[in-house]
Amino acid sequence: MSNSKNNSLSTLLYVKKHRIKDGLAPLYLRISTGNSKVECSLSRKVEFKKWNVQKQRLNGSVTEVNKFNRFLDQLIDKMHKIFEELILEKEFITAEVIRNKLFNVEEEKEITLLYLSKYHFESANHKLKWGTLKHYRVTERYFERFLKAKFKLSDIPLKKIDYKFLIDFEDFLRNWEPKDHQKPMNNNGVMKHMIRFRKLLKLAQRLDWIEKNPFVSYQTHFEKVERDFLDANELKAIEEKEFSLSRLDMVRDIFIFSCYTGLSYVDLYHLSADDITIGMDGERWIHLKRIKTNTSFSVMLLPKAEQIIEKYENHPRVFENQLLPVFSNQKTNAYLKEIADICEIKKKLTFHIARHTFATTVTLTNGVPIETVSKMLGHTKLATTQIYAKVVENKIGTDMAALKKRLSNNELVKKAD
Repeated sequence: MSNSKNNSLSTLLYVKKHRIKDGLAPLYLRISTGNSKVECSLSRKVEFKKWNVQKQRLNGSVTEVNKFNRFLDQLIDKMHKIFEELILEKEFITAEVIRNKLFNVEEEKEITLLYLSKYHFESANHKLKWGTLKHYRVTERYFERFLKAKFKLSDIPLKKIDYKFLIDFEDFLRNWEPKDHQKPMNNNGVMKHMIRFRKLLKLAQRLDWIEKNPFVSYQTHFEKVERDFLDANELKAIEEKEFSLSRLDMVRDIFIFSCYTGLSYVDLYHLSADDITIGMDGERWIHLKRIKTNTSFSVMLLPKAEQIIEKYENHPRVFENQLLPVFSNQKTNAYLKEIADICEIKKKLTFHIARHTFATTVTLTNGVPIETVSKMLGHTKLATTQIYAKVVENKIGTDMAALKKRLSNNELVKKAD
């Protein structure tokens, strides 16, 4: 199984100056391909004064020098032929594999961590959504960083992965410092990588590539995260704000549409006019399958959502097979940050908050049964929806605490005669 990233080969012949003895220096070969690199001794010594660093050959034209340079030419040629054969045969390519074939080193065919990761990516390509597969690719990049930092390796056999390896990898993730604008990983982010790692090793066990899964002794633990949502006043502030920039106006409308339908970004992005049907009650409904879980769900179009659909009917920014003008996820969230600032909302406004707002402020707080909300959100488990119910309970608790305080201060508003 080849990897497009590995379809390049570079070599370097060099001598080690610090090991010169009697004017002779040992000759070494470095092989690099993709993210893998290996160095090996050629078990030959050359006159240090005759070695040409730029040409990577001996200087001179005497018979012995020409003969040795031809040997080096043939060695490099053979290496490139091995590399090309590996590509044609779609073999898994690493610098170590090329070295072993070059020097006829007998090796046991070992399954490695990165081979497993790439095998999973290819075999699950038709089963998992691209968004999920993309997360596995991110985890794979952390494998590469960890192996390089911890062991100075480009890959590792699966049989060498034990419980300590898992703990060390977790520790590496917790201490990883991004070089770009991203924040360091929180506990739940680390746990998501560990869960993907566990699934990979479960696959390896099913394929008989490992006898025992070291994750048997490993426990994942997630921290409870408060689900942010807009309360009625914040929602109203965004709804009623007039924006001079059309891009902010459009993003606001799409966000509000999600607040009144509960659609996730990806489902809204793919929403088309064909997904809206007339129900048995004569009302217009959205009937969809969630892209994330492939679960069917239905939600009635509330007046606010209807108004937004009418506003963008035949709008030039609406692309083919789309119902509404939806920007990229990255731009949408960037514009929502501007909207929050303009509306003086202190919460970190992201598109997913709209879905939380639908679950809390729009439905549960207004007495819609949790079972109904769960169906409209396309949740596969009621327990997922109960997270929002707890938020609503907390809100009720806060309101009742305020009432209790007013009662204790004899501040209860008396009904007028």
